[in-house]
Amino acid sequence: MGPLLVCLVIGATITLATWLASVATREYSWVDRIWSIAPIVYVWVFAAASGFDARLVLMSVLVSAWGIRLTLNFARKGGYRPGGEDYRWSVLRGRMSRAQFAVFNLLFISIYQNAVILLFCLPAYTVFEAGASSLGTADVVLSIIFVALLAGETLADEQQWAFHRWKAAERAAGRTPQPGFLQSGLFRYSRHPNFFFEQAQWWVFYGFAVAATGVWLHWSVSGAVLLTTLFVGSTIFTESISRSKYPDYDAYRARTSPIVPWIPRARSSRADERVA
Repeated sequence: MGPLLVCLVIGATITLATWLASVATREYSWVDRIWSIAPIVYVWVFAAASGFDARLVLMSVLVSAWGIRLTLNFARKGGYRPGGEDYRWSVLRGRMSRAQFAVFNLLFISIYQNAVILLFCLPAYTVFEAGASSLGTADVVLSIIFVALLAGETLADEQQWAFHRWKAAERAAGRTPQPGFLQSGLFRYSRHPNFFFEQAQWWVFYGFAVAATGVWLHWSVSGAVLLTTLFVGSTIFTESISRSKYPDYDAYRARTSPIVPWIPRARSSRADERVA
């Protein structure tokens, strides 16, 4: 079998397994648990099929670094433990009937998300199809940017991890944590800096397909596009929960860029009055 067919078989197997696991356990974060692992497998399949072409090996090493870091971060938050379901699925279940959520689980959580995971890895297929070629300046630049974005996502996750540990300590001491959500560090410049860095890495990953072919637009860009679309929906949903929990979240939204880190806007007296 060619590497694309191999990846399609792996993807179909993962999709079926995560859906069956969600039905059996009534936990719906099984796709989250393989999110950082499956891309490593997919990209190395293309590298191995190419005879370990230098560019595909470089891409695979970068994705492996991304995946290992994300897996460790997810593990320390309890994502792999029983009951480690993403809190948003519980909220969504409360807004749907049982039948509606069952369909949503099959079509969106299991099938669609697994399809997106495979698709954003397929610039590796474009590189594979282009054939072996020497690494160039573009590959070096793309690698540096990818590593910088990886460092940014690591920093954002570290800041978030430290903040949530502080919140847990405050609650354990019988105090109400204030503020209730993170607004400092990278989160002063973006409400979701980790979302930004995550998406940007996969756009840079697509850049290797451009470097290999000299052509700017390939169908394999669809993975990065769909990933960005997925994050748009996730951001809207996540913020709807935050706005319902924290009265001052709207003031934070008014002064802080949603995704792309940017200089925060000055606090308006009108927004401060609403918070007060």
